[in-house]
Amino acid sequence: MANDLYFIVGLCVGVLAIPAIFSAISDGRVPRAAAIMVMISGGLIVLAASQKPGGYQLSEIPDVFTRVIGHYL
Repeated sequence: MANDLYFIVGLCVGVLAIPAIFSAISDGRVPRAAAIMVMISGGLIVLAASQKPGGYQLSEIPDVFTRVIGHYL
């Protein structure tokens, strides 16, 4: 279950990094915080995928997401 949590948190951080990148670029700033978010996201996703036997399939992501949310709600 911890691997699934790492994977979902990594995906969420990665999705939140996208608007931060566009905002920084449009303001003419260097996207430092967004770059850190991308590195954290990538690290969590790689950690989760390497610890789970067989990795994650693209079609499996919604099931993993609902399983993690259901576990904590």
